[in-house]
Amino acid sequence: MKPFLFLLFPVIAFAEPSSLIEATKGKFEMGVGINDRIPEMKEEWPLLKKHFHLITPENCMKPDAIQRKKGVFNFKRADAFVSFAGEQGYGVVGHTLVWAKDDRTPAWFYLDDEGKPLNRDKLLARMKLHIDTVVGRYKGKIAMWDVVNEALHDGEEFLRPSGWTKACGEDFIAKAFEYAHAADPKALLIYNDYNNELSKKRAKMDRLIRSLKAKKVPIHAIGLQGHYTIDRIPFEELEATLKWAQSLDMQVVVSELDIDMIPRGRWWADGNIHREEMAKINPYPDGCPPELLKKQAEQYAQLFEIFNRYSDSIARISFWNLHDGHSWLNDFPWKRVNHPLLFDRERNEKPAYHAVIQALQKTGN
Repeated sequence: MKPFLFLLFPVIAFAEPSSLIEATKGKFEMGVGINDRIPEMKEEWPLLKKHFHLITPENCMKPDAIQRKKGVFNFKRADAFVSFAGEQGYGVVGHTLVWAKDDRTPAWFYLDDEGKPLNRDKLLARMKLHIDTVVGRYKGKIAMWDVVNEALHDGEEFLRPSGWTKACGEDFIAKAFEYAHAADPKALLIYNDYNNELSKKRAKMDRLIRSLKAKKVPIHAIGLQGHYTIDRIPFEELEATLKWAQSLDMQVVVSELDIDMIPRGRWWADGNIHREEMAKINPYPDGCPPELLKKQAEQYAQLFEIFNRYSDSIARISFWNLHDGHSWLNDFPWKRVNHPLLFDRERNEKPAYHAVIQALQKTGN
């Protein structure tokens, strides 16, 4: 009697990939925005090493951190970060060269020695000096740059009003990319913003990208920050944006991904009148309820199913902070205990982590 086939061919159980790096191999690179002091935080190194290729410093490469005073460049923390990355084998994402918000740009940047606003040419020369100095210092050591951050208006206007737009109009954006490309021709250059997957802001982004491409400006990718809120994730709009990017032959990075478990939109509503009330909200100080963790996992899975479908045009996905204990959402816009990431405060894998891994294994979806 011939043996049954199942005796000849035993069932093989396929193990779950052991890390985000393994699960995303051949799709896109995995990154994380990380505390500037990571070289000193050895307790975080094992989790970081296991799951991420690319690291973005949270603050130390922003304009105010690098050049708070005119002509005084402070590279101490940025140098340590880049050295750590080189020693440990990480790629670095530089964040950010030009932040198109006046409260995020040193006030002196726009003014001459007498405190009067600079004209277009002088302001662009100042921008060029900053970019030449910063990008030139790290040429060949930084893989990607957020060249311009958050320039699009949140309301009805095209661009956010700033010292940049007052002096240069929209030309400052094109010039920033041209200067960055000249300083390091091999770096991938990104325009980064938030809510730009939503239809109204996407229309502005479309106008901006088409204008830059028509001028042959060296822009390589669009950054979608991906700061989402539980139960309010714009899945359909996100997919429409990824299709739009494909139609323009633009790469995409998801640059700052997390899911806020404590909705914050009301903080800015009705002329900010709810802030005193909201500042008292802290519903999960002792841990996130299992039913909410399950919901978070389902929504992260839905996100990564979309990312999986469009992986050909996604260069990188970066979470914003390594684990819940480090998240900026514990302090912004008010202090509370938040749980927005894939790893908890003890660096343990949450249900969302396993949901992401499983979503990445799906084919044909």
